[in-house]
Amino acid sequence: MGMSRAQKKTEIQSLNERFANDELVVVTHYSGLTVKEMADLRAGLRSEGASFKVTKNTLAKIALKGTKFEAISDMFTGPTGVATSQDSVAAAKAAYKFAKGNDKLIILGGALGELVLDAAGIEALAKLPSLDEVRSKLVGLLQAPATKLAGLMQAPARELVGVTKAYGEKGE
Repeated sequence: MGMSRAQKKTEIQSLNERFANDELVVVTHYSGLTVKEMADLRAGLRSEGASFKVTKNTLAKIALKGTKFEAISDMFTGPTGVATSQDSVAAAKAAYKFAKGNDKLIILGGALGELVLDAAGIEALAKLPSLDEVRSKLVGLLQAPATKLAGLMQAPARELVGVTKAYGEKGE
């Protein structure tokens, strides 16, 4: 049985809010995935801070109007699912990771803000380090000079102790 007009309106509004609030949209074909595989995909996306939604193409195209992702409406053909996230790489990472292990999920492309990406673009985005990884590397880089400086500051004192000890042993 099809959706009622009220259900369609609610679905369009829900999708429109998702498209308005998220930074990344990954459009996929999911044909052939079992219920367990879909549950695994959703769990993987959720753990990364993203979500997955199976959509009716006509409703998704209507929901895309007036959003920054309007340019990807032509990707909505066939059995379409949409992975979205507020993080700029989370949905791409999780969807790519799942697609790598399961050939039934096909990444068609997507968009990062107003930038339209093909499947290769989503793959490149998925291989970028996450925001937390970048932050930890930055903190490591910032701490390294301080650690080296502390080591250099202690070196003269160690050398002085070594020289004093050597003179002491020589005098005995």
